[in-house]
Amino acid sequence: MSIIWYVVIGVLAGFIAGKIMRGSGFGLVVNLIVGIVGGMLGGWVFGLLGIVTMGILGNLLSATVGAILLLWIVSLFNKPRSL
Repeated sequence: MSIIWYVVIGVLAGFIAGKIMRGSGFGLVVNLIVGIVGGMLGGWVFGLLGIVTMGILGNLLSATVGAILLLWIVSLFNKPRSL
């Protein structure tokens, strides 16, 4: 798969994860970063679970799950502080 497909899948995964977790996207650059990091995280988690994804839709699914997991982890550290 070419690097262009990885970028497109990363942007789509970041966008979908942004819609699911917050209700809106974060912009192209942040969506790309979240999607690419989420793709690596999703591939790692799926590998630990013994799940193999193939094709564009499989890669999009694992990248989206990884991006959602990444956004959830970030939200744990980004809670408002009360005094």
